[in-house]
Amino acid sequence: MPQEEIAARVTLRPAADDDEEFLVKVYGSTREDELARVPWSEAQRAAFVRMQFDAQQLHYRTHNPAATYHVILLDGRAAGRLYVARRGYEIRILDITLLPEHRGGGAGTFLIKGLMDEASRAGQPLNIYVESYNRSRRLFERLGFKKVDRPDDDGVNYLLEWRSA
Repeated sequence: MPQEEIAARVTLRPAADDDEEFLVKVYGSTREDELARVPWSEAQRAAFVRMQFDAQQLHYRTHNPAATYHVILLDGRAAGRLYVARRGYEIRILDITLLPEHRGGGAGTFLIKGLMDEASRAGQPLNIYVESYNRSRRLFERLGFKKVDRPDDDGVNYLLEWRSA
């Protein structure tokens, strides 16, 4: 799909308190493959997802109080989330997730490229932590992000960085 078409379809709005159940659903979509292998009831899975979501939200808000927390809209309908921390020395994507039915259509690439443009104008790197097995890692690498070697590298969570040429 041409970028102009995607640009006309994708917008952001600040996440509000009444978005919480939607945001839990978005977060839960990132854990579906993992939870499919666990012999838990739907109620147990839902409780686990809720607990993990709450912990993640607390972490993000505690360590990134000035970050922006947005709902991604596709044709005006909630489709995902984009959380970004602008730290003065870097722009950090804390989270970008689209619901499964909206993945692969170019919305994520469009948003990431917008952040790349912002980082380029600011003269800052654009960073994100991605799990080594996360499918989105290939998208970031295709867009020119490189793995940063770090002494605290745990082999699971990779810091990927993009810098303007």
